[in-house]
Amino acid sequence: MKKILLTGGGTAGHVTPNIALLPSLKEAGYEVAYMGSYDGIEKKLIEDYGIPYTGISTGKFRRYMDPKNLTDPFRVLKGFWEARASLKRWRPDVVFSKGGFVSVPAVRAAASLKIPCIIHESDMTPGLANKLCFPVAWKICCNFPETYRMLPKDKAVLTGTPIRSELKQGSKLAGLELCGFTAAKPVIMVIGGSQGAATVNKAVRDALPALLPDFQVVHLCGRDKIDNLLLSTPGYRQFEYLTEELKDVFAMADLVISRAGANAICELLALRKPNILIPLPASASRGDQILNAKSFETQGFSMVISEDDLTTSVLVEKVQELFFTRQSYHEAMGRSGQPDSVRTIMELIGQAAGLRDT
Repeated sequence: MKKILLTGGGTAGHVTPNIALLPSLKEAGYEVAYMGSYDGIEKKLIEDYGIPYTGISTGKFRRYMDPKNLTDPFRVLKGFWEARASLKRWRPDVVFSKGGFVSVPAVRAAASLKIPCIIHESDMTPGLANKLCFPVAWKICCNFPETYRMLPKDKAVLTGTPIRSELKQGSKLAGLELCGFTAAKPVIMVIGGSQGAATVNKAVRDALPALLPDFQVVHLCGRDKIDNLLLSTPGYRQFEYLTEELKDVFAMADLVISRAGANAICELLALRKPNILIPLPASASRGDQILNAKSFETQGFSMVISEDDLTTSVLVEKVQELFFTRQSYHEAMGRSGQPDSVRTIMELIGQAAGLRDT
């Protein structure tokens, strides 16, 4: 039986594409294990799938001044040796990495043991963690044609992002029952990522008096970000995060308001959900979400609101405009020609695993 180690973490976006591969990996007969940080979100998400999990020490490479810059390199080095010891014991045939800083020691340790590594970059511009792993990668998967042109030609493969198949199997009725909503009013879904989005949360809540007469709102607001003062507001339901029920909430949603992380927007594309993207500003990120959102806006898949322009009136106006023009967005997404990411990546994994036999 072939063995594969999955790695990636820090946010849900560095984990969910790995989860999307699990059914196909198991069907193909792979023995699967996961490597992540000791207590990161990846550990919590993977626990639900009964996959052996190894925690390692990890640190972040920052482009700005921070006292942790003095100690984190030692954590990364410790993580490298922990990962190497674990890999020597288990001897996987291939490593698939979704990125995030926890993946750096795992991929580097695997490469030092001559284990083929496949890296996936979802964003238009590669993140620093993945860049640190590119030199030792066997293949680099990417999501955007623009990214493909930035990568080494002998390693780059345009695959798109793996989407969890169960997201397409949701029940609108189950979503309505979960939220206590009626089928007579359209539903707006707000999702800001696993950590939530404070600016988006505030804008949506400030807009509720104007939105709720015409819409119902289900709000995935992030850990510890539920507003207790709004718990009994009719037509408004809050959750920190959803796993099993997420597919039903997607099925129920008529419109989606979201950040512009690559995995999130690819899920919206696969589900053909008309959406408003509010990307993280450059001041709070490396600007990747702004580029992701611009690409989707240009292709007619999304409306975009800059966080600098985000006000109650702008949000309400855009929601109303999107609702009345939603069919055009749905049709544009239907014409996207989205690649079969899971099939393409599984073919690469099979080729990489075969390298161990040569």
